[in-house]
Amino acid sequence: MAAALAAKTAVWTPSSSFSSACLSEASKAGRMVAGSGSFVTGACLQLGSRTSSLRGTGVASTNSMRCQRSSRSIGVVSPRAVSDSQSPGDTCLDPDASRSVLGIILGGGAGTRLYPLTKKRAKPAVPLGANYRLIDIPVSNCINSNINKIYVLTQFNSASLNRHLSRAYSSNMGGYKNEGFVEVLAAQQSPENPNWFQGTADAVRQYLWLFEEAQVLEFVVLAGDHLYRMDYQQFIQVHRETNADITVAALPMDEARATAFGLMKINEKGRVVEFSEKPKGDALKAMQVDTTVLGLDADRAKEMPYIASMGIYVVSKEAMISLLRDDFPDANDFGSEVIPGATKLGRKVQAYLYDGYWEDIGTIEAFYNANLGITKKPVPDFSFYDRSAPIYTQARFLPPSMMLDADVMDSVIGEGCIIKNCKIYHSVVGLRSWVAEGAVIQDALLMGSDYYETDQHRSELLLSGGIPMGIGKNSVVKRAIVDKNARIGSNVKIVNKDDVEEAARENDGYFIKSGIVTIIKDAVIPNGTII
Repeated sequence: MAAALAAKTAVWTPSSSFSSACLSEASKAGRMVAGSGSFVTGACLQLGSRTSSLRGTGVASTNSMRCQRSSRSIGVVSPRAVSDSQSPGDTCLDPDASRSVLGIILGGGAGTRLYPLTKKRAKPAVPLGANYRLIDIPVSNCINSNINKIYVLTQFNSASLNRHLSRAYSSNMGGYKNEGFVEVLAAQQSPENPNWFQGTADAVRQYLWLFEEAQVLEFVVLAGDHLYRMDYQQFIQVHRETNADITVAALPMDEARATAFGLMKINEKGRVVEFSEKPKGDALKAMQVDTTVLGLDADRAKEMPYIASMGIYVVSKEAMISLLRDDFPDANDFGSEVIPGATKLGRKVQAYLYDGYWEDIGTIEAFYNANLGITKKPVPDFSFYDRSAPIYTQARFLPPSMMLDADVMDSVIGEGCIIKNCKIYHSVVGLRSWVAEGAVIQDALLMGSDYYETDQHRSELLLSGGIPMGIGKNSVVKRAIVDKNARIGSNVKIVNKDDVEEAARENDGYFIKSGIVTIIKDAVIPNGTII
């Protein structure tokens, strides 16, 4: 019994130099999860620069004093029922991120490559992982990194995104002494600028008048359509320690993948000296770097001799204002114009290595693979089961899912589903999904529904020849995405029987991209249809 308990628990005792202030700050940042009894441990590091005050804000920093206080050793017993983030060490930013950093999440453009999922919603509002939406990823990373002042810039189909953000984050951000918010900033016309957002840099420039009022040192600029988990405090720490103007998150790459990304070349100090967009041949070879400079071990460095920009930046406030207003007043994009231009001007542009799972959800294929990746065993590509860095979303207060005589294997089932006498293999089933008797769901993503239909309404629909929401009796769905509120009739086969790679059948309720059938939101697929 004792041996079994020891195998399931881990005991950690910090050194006496660990700061009680860091413990409390990490707790605020979501490092301590209520009811779990777990804590992600590590050293508390003091920064050598930008530690005395918020520049020009008049807000004195007391964090450095708190970080110097020692605390007695604390033992934490942590049951390993689910995963914990493997962090190289907790940081102790001075000033801390909640008071000195502003998060800016870019909602992206029209999302044409994700169409039809973006037909009625912004790209960051696309459902993800049964219960979530894409925007929950960067917002949760911010909250877990103690960044609680967050703006989301949107332009296209933003109604559902606005609704989700207001319901999920409007009432639980910040506290009495520390204001917190998640606010949407929509594209707008003004006398000074009659145009809509022309790109990432232009979007930030148009709201620069608002951002410069914030009493912060840095802006963290994020994308709203990436899937990853990152502690931005470590990112910010590197930015401050290297005294950089801009720090770019960099992903190590092998040669096979490198040709699809914008690559960076660094010197022996990790300073970015050159950019190259999707190079090939000799130009690709010229972009090889020694990634051990950024902390990658020697074996991994040989496998991954390239670093690609992730489109995630920490930018000092003064540098952002100067670059967008003075140096590049007409630049529209950060990745292709502002960051390379800043390097040429001699600005300090630093690389920060992120060696973890990261996926740009830019296409239907990438979206499909990222979702089914969470069902992978024994270890999923991305785990939502992380106590120390949870992914937050709207509280919907749905009942547990009900599965009656169902055969479910290697799948993730969202909240409030009703699944009857069917087979579900290697699939993700979204909230409020209804799967009827005899159905087979395989290698598929069902996004679920926005609301329930009553049993009476479903019966009336069936009697009148209508089709209720969900998957009908004896229907087969394979290698497909079924968007929300879709009505799939009985004996339907969504299997791409002709192995079509690309097809646009919007009037029939579906598209095919990269061989993946996508059923449009609110579509009705009649009984007996074969796709």
